[in-house]
Amino acid sequence: MTTDTGRPPRPRPLRELGFRYATLVALVWGLPLSTGRVRVEGDLIVLTGLPRWAFRRGGTTVGRVYLTRDNDSPGVLRHERVHVEQWRRLGLWMPVLYLLAGTDPLRNRFEIEAGLEDGGYVRRGRRA
Repeated sequence: MTTDTGRPPRPRPLRELGFRYATLVALVWGLPLSTGRVRVEGDLIVLTGLPRWAFRRGGTTVGRVYLTRDNDSPGVLRHERVHVEQWRRLGLWMPVLYLLAGTDPLRNRFEIEAGLEDGGYVRRGRRA
């Protein structure tokens, strides 16, 4: 990974620590609740079979962990991998900035960056 200047990004140890902590918290929360398949796809840990009260919308990514009941299509996982990179970039600032971006996914910059179509917020071929 490089920056726009072609140089590697500057290390951000506190953000990395926050990213790892968020991943740990999600695993501690999700693993005991998961009754479905648990798998690793690239950098994304997918926990399925969770009760609907354990996450928001169709699923939630916290750190590297995607928590869902059964919303794990290839497009959705592509969308969630972008959220992993957002968590990695922002660390524990991610939930704060996400909330400040608003609850409407069609206007939330994090959902837009992750892809509204892949996330299931708009149908393929339609723009918000």
